[in-house]
Amino acid sequence: MWVSFHSSPLMDVKKMTHTINLNHITKIEGHAKLFVEIEDSKIKKCELSSIEGARYFEGLLIGKHWFEAHEITSRICGICSCGHNVAALMAIENALGIPVSEQSKVLKKLLTCGERIRSHAAHLYFLALPDYLGYESALAMTPKYKTEVKRALKLMKIGNDIVRTIGGRDMHQVTATYGGFLKIPTKEQLNDLADRVKGLKEASIETAKLFLSLKQRPAVNECEYFSLYEENDYPMIDGPLVSEKSKFDKDQYLDYFKEYHNKYSTANFVAKDDVSFVTGSLARMNNAFDKLSKDAKKVATDNGFKIPNKNPYNNNVAQAIEIVDALDQVMKICTELDPVDEKPPEVKVKAGHGIGAVEVPRGTLFHEYTLDDKGIIQHANIITPTALNLKNMEDNIREIIPSLLSLKDEEKINLEIEKLIRAYDPCFSCSTHFLKVKWQGFNKTLSKTKPVLFKKE
Repeated sequence: MWVSFHSSPLMDVKKMTHTINLNHITKIEGHAKLFVEIEDSKIKKCELSSIEGARYFEGLLIGKHWFEAHEITSRICGICSCGHNVAALMAIENALGIPVSEQSKVLKKLLTCGERIRSHAAHLYFLALPDYLGYESALAMTPKYKTEVKRALKLMKIGNDIVRTIGGRDMHQVTATYGGFLKIPTKEQLNDLADRVKGLKEASIETAKLFLSLKQRPAVNECEYFSLYEENDYPMIDGPLVSEKSKFDKDQYLDYFKEYHNKYSTANFVAKDDVSFVTGSLARMNNAFDKLSKDAKKVATDNGFKIPNKNPYNNNVAQAIEIVDALDQVMKICTELDPVDEKPPEVKVKAGHGIGAVEVPRGTLFHEYTLDDKGIIQHANIITPTALNLKNMEDNIREIIPSLLSLKDEEKINLEIEKLIRAYDPCFSCSTHFLKVKWQGFNKTLSKTKPVLFKKE
């Protein structure tokens, strides 16, 4: 991944343009841009727009057979292929009433744990950390921080190995199917994973300590923090949607979360009662800190991390703590599970409607399908975490900019905005894209003026 900066000098002019180019990952194109207009220290416009190439995955599903959904949707994202795979399976299982064994549920958790580990490690070390260490890219950081880079690669590898062992390959998994798995890992394979995960436990703790030690800009994001909730485990798959003041079944998500379109963006935004909310690692931690593994809670509390935490920059910190928890979950499952061969159940095709919800690295992912009596998909709705977070990202930028103007330095201001956006770990079109930041009405005189907060439009 390459990051390049193109900026005009900060001079006595009323316009300034700052451009950031983020090369896409996962072989999926797309881009986003931010437009900010300031006059007399007041923000006139703040528009975070995703200009995505038309991919039509929901449309691709229409007319397809029920058993094709998970294979098609796993191609939405290489980073979250497991999450899309599992969410699609769950939605179809619910639509057709397909029974799912406890072993299959546990194996699905292993898949999502492996994906969480590798995704968090990649984002934290190669996207977020260079911002805090003063480097333009991970490549520039590597000569001085070889230990950290090696640690990241080891964590990413174990995540890949977990996914490959359970899912058959690193991405676009082939073993998970409706109601079960086509191939069950052996006890020897699970023991091997447990041993190797144990050997990386210290790397995960050092990762958490590193991000807990980084100085974060003071910020408060006063909104609802939503995640799935499991009574006996840290949020992963299934369960109701909860926040500090709301709780409802996942099947009711469209009763609360409303998609809408802004003319300046090709991506939909999502709001609850016309207000933004947030999902992701920090949301999961605010709602289920007590469900974390013992070591994950210890490294958090020993290093001053307190819940509730509403600083959006700390989503990076929450991701680092989640790596410790995910490794612990993998060790526990692999140690306790005695796998048995089981055949997926026979499926009786009928008309039906089902919803699947999974906690993927960036937040809650929804898949919803309606089938006719032949099992043909008639309707599909997929909402990704980045879509859920897009309005809140925009609101956060709007809120933080007035406090940044006193920095009087274009690059410093832009960096703080970039750090905020990247803290959400956004996946525009399920990849990282071209980000353009455009400023209007900002000059030396204005930057010296005490910022004035304003009411949201």
